[in-house]
Amino acid sequence: MTKIIPFRNCDGCPIRHRAICATCDGDEFVQLEAMKYYRSYSAGQTIMWAGDRMEFVASVVAGTATIQHLVEDGRKQTVGLLLPSDFIGRPGREIALYDVTAVSDVTLCCFRRGEFEKLVTNTPHIAQRMLAMALDELDAARDWMFLLGRKTALERIASFLLLIQRRTVSTDGLVVPQPTPVSLPLTREAMSDYLGLTLETVSRQFSKLKADGIIEYASKREIIIPDVAALRNVAGEGAAY
Repeated sequence: MTKIIPFRNCDGCPIRHRAICATCDGDEFVQLEAMKYYRSYSAGQTIMWAGDRMEFVASVVAGTATIQHLVEDGRKQTVGLLLPSDFIGRPGREIALYDVTAVSDVTLCCFRRGEFEKLVTNTPHIAQRMLAMALDELDAARDWMFLLGRKTALERIASFLLLIQRRTVSTDGLVVPQPTPVSLPLTREAMSDYLGLTLETVSRQFSKLKADGIIEYASKREIIIPDVAALRNVAGEGAAY
């Protein structure tokens, strides 16, 4: 069951410098504080269904969710991931276009949609930040189209691991240099769906990366990347960007 979490102050928020509010000043924070509330979802719980009326927009504070598209014959395709600091919803759009499902325990910082739309209209900092995040999302979608269309199975797995590493092992946007455990937000079955591969292929590529010393297992759902540059080479990325 969805839980409404009591009010929290923004000071010390783990996504404060990456979220929609990253460029807000003091007065803008006061306005956001007045319209926000928190929700939590358990792993496996649906956050929203396609066709739902969207009463709120939100930033992911913690956890991972999938964005999925359902076709008429019942097939479902994962078309995106939502990681901490990602934004759910669009001002001016009342109806959800996709299913959003928590794949781990998820906490959202929610804003009442009508109030947030007025704030975006009247607040350049938030409007500009939303535009920048939308353009970043467009670039990521283009990269993913290239990955699915041109990269090999091994390159897809390596690219996925780099995505998770960049988004989760960081401090104020700077990647921590030492080898650090990276938690995998998806099961291998969900990963195969997201990457357009079979489950067997995903397992084989993980085994190859481990045999080649590119990754190590810290636990069943946690890996260590001893040499990020080597993983970039496997992914076909070359130098860091």
